[in-house]
Amino acid sequence: MQIVSAEEAVSIVKTNNRVFFQGAAMTPNLLIDTLCERYRELENVEIIQIHTHGEAKYAQAPYTDAFHLSSCFVGDNVRKGVNTSYGDYIPVFLSEIHWLFRRNILPLDVAFIQVSPPDKHGYCSLGVSVDVTLPAIQTAKHVVALINPNVPRTHGDGIIHIKNIDFGVEINSPIYASVLGEPSQIEVTIGRNVAELVEDGATLQMGIGNIPNAVLHNLGNHKRLGIHTEMFSDGILPLVENGIITGEEKEIKTGKIVTCFAMGTKNLYDFINDNPIVHFKEAAYTNDTAIIRRNPKVTAINSAIEIDLTGQVCADSIGMYQYSGVGGQMDFIRGASLSPGGKPIIAMPSITNKGISKITPFLKEGASITTTRAHVHYVVTEYGVVNLFGKGLEQRAKALISIAHPDHREALEKAAWERFNG
Repeated sequence: MQIVSAEEAVSIVKTNNRVFFQGAAMTPNLLIDTLCERYRELENVEIIQIHTHGEAKYAQAPYTDAFHLSSCFVGDNVRKGVNTSYGDYIPVFLSEIHWLFRRNILPLDVAFIQVSPPDKHGYCSLGVSVDVTLPAIQTAKHVVALINPNVPRTHGDGIIHIKNIDFGVEINSPIYASVLGEPSQIEVTIGRNVAELVEDGATLQMGIGNIPNAVLHNLGNHKRLGIHTEMFSDGILPLVENGIITGEEKEIKTGKIVTCFAMGTKNLYDFINDNPIVHFKEAAYTNDTAIIRRNPKVTAINSAIEIDLTGQVCADSIGMYQYSGVGGQMDFIRGASLSPGGKPIIAMPSITNKGISKITPFLKEGASITTTRAHVHYVVTEYGVVNLFGKGLEQRAKALISIAHPDHREALEKAAWERFNG
C-alpha cells in the first residue's frame, strides 16, 4: 500500500471504468468528492453501490457529465438521480449482488473503501460495512482506501491486507452516525403488536428505523433471543446489556450477533469495536436463505410502501418512481417462513403521512412486487395482526381490511366486493 494524497489516489480511475463505493457508515466521502472534481477530464465512469451517505455529487449535475450511477439500492441522497436518465436501479436481492462481481457480470476496475489502520499483521478492518464490500475488493482490479482510526475493528470476515490496497489516504474523522427521533404513537403501537409475535428463543432480523426500535423496546421481558440479520442499530444494545439477547438457542454461530452491516451512534460503534460476540459477514452469507432457515424461530421484521388486498407487497417503489430497493426483504421473508417456528412479518402504518391507505385494492401502476403474495404471512399495522398464510384471496382481503385505517375500510370493502362478487 502506498500512502498518497486523495488527489493522487483517485487518479487511478480512468474513462470507461466501473467504480464501486463502499456504503452505509463507511462511505469514503473524501475519495468520492475528490473523484467528482475530476468530472471535466473523465467520461462514462459507471458507479456501483448499494446505499451511501453523503452529498453524492456523482448523481447530480454537472458531475453526471462524467458519471453514471447504477445502484443496487436507492437511498435518499441518490433517489432523484436514479429516477433520471443519469442513473439507474438494478433490481437484485442483497444475497445475490456478490455474483455480479464474482461472475464477472459487472467487473470492477476500482473499489473505494474506508478501513481501520492495519494491525501488527498488516490487516485492516472494513469496519461496519462488510455486506457487498468484501466481494468487491476481492474482485476489483484496484483498491483505494481511506485509512481512518475511527473505523471500528470488527470480528468476522471483513478484513483486507495492506498488500491488497493500491493507494491509502490517511484521515482522522468520525464515521457517519445516525440518530433516530422518538417514535410516534402509531409506531409504538405497531412495535407492541409485533413484539407480541416474538417468542422466547427467537432469532431476530430487523432493519433500522422507529418501528424496529419500537419492537426492540417491547422485548424487555423476553429470554434467549438471538440476532442473525443484514443490519442492526442501537436498539439492540439494552437487550444485550440486560442479558435478553444471548444467542444461546441459535443453530448458526451460537452466541454470536451476526450481521453484514451496522449503522447508528458512536455508542453502537464503541460496542462493536473489537467485540468478539459481533460477527460481520458478507451479505451472501447473512442473507442466504439456506443459512437463515437453520436458526430456530426466525422472526423477520420488514416493511412496505403498500400492500394490495391479495397480499402483494411493494416495498421499493412508489408507482414507477424508484424509492429504495429489493434489498434483503425476500431473503429473510423466505428464510423465516422455512425456519422451524419462524415468522415472516410485514409491519407498517395503516396510512401514509398524507392519510392515504397503505392497504389498497391494487398496487399503483408501475409498482414493483417486492414480496409475492405467496410469500407473505403476518401483516401488522397499528390496528392489529393478521396471518395470510393458507387464506384464499377473498379471506385475505377481509383480513387486511380488518387492520386498515377505519377511515378507509368502507372503500376497501366496496373494492373487495366488486372484485370477488361483481
